[in-house]
Amino acid sequence: MDIGTAKPSADVRRRIPHRMIDIVDPSEDLAAPWFQQIGRNAIYAALESHGRVVIVGGSGLHFRSLVDPLSFAPTDPGAKASLGERTDEDLRRDLIATDPSAGDHVDLDNPRRVLRAMEILELTGQSPTERATSPEAEAVRNYEAVVPFAGFGVDAGDRARERIARRFDLMLEGGLLDEVTRLAPIMGRNASQAVGYKELLPVVADGAVLDDAVKASIDATNSLVKRQRTFFGRDPRITWLSWQDDEEHRLDQAVDTIGRRVAWTS
Repeated sequence: MDIGTAKPSADVRRRIPHRMIDIVDPSEDLAAPWFQQIGRNAIYAALESHGRVVIVGGSGLHFRSLVDPLSFAPTDPGAKASLGERTDEDLRRDLIATDPSAGDHVDLDNPRRVLRAMEILELTGQSPTERATSPEAEAVRNYEAVVPFAGFGVDAGDRARERIARRFDLMLEGGLLDEVTRLAPIMGRNASQAVGYKELLPVVADGAVLDDAVKASIDATNSLVKRQRTFFGRDPRITWLSWQDDEEHRLDQAVDTIGRRVAWTS
């Protein structure tokens, strides 16, 4: 998935050491707990060998799993299957009986959420209220990092959609449709839902109209950008930089802001 994920080129990776690239095949699903473990190992290895590391990416959950005290409750297919044999109403009643305040932390109208809460309760003995009021959960809500960092975001503002469209055109020119065609037979659940791939898969599989798929890809990417901006906008640790087409100006702005931020955090 080189083109659709804007993977750094081989030349860039030769000049600047990169980690966490090509760690799973498109057919595999990368669970968040595993990502957290190997990601933190990569951070510590980079710090040991180079003294610094830059985390780049857009997934809020995965970023916070690296720097914040997020923990992931265990899951067990057997326990889930056994609970799944019971009615939604029975599960909801038993959850409330065990934890009367469960509705403050779990959407009781969502059967999947209730099932997951009951699975965690069965496997760990922890109720939704106990998990939500733990010191760890409080630290996550307060954005208390366990891996200290200086955070920066780039905000394209009103020009986001324009840049998304231009970027997607360049991906198509670079062979994105051929890449999707080649990968389609082996793409797993997560890979096939990735923005851009999801919209182009019907083109290669069913002959859908390419122009419609391109528009859908740009729309989906624009929506993702807005969700990411909202998610990261809540994080008080992130300093926002406005996008500048002038690369030298953009670099000067970043260096100036980083210098002030690092001096402040020191």
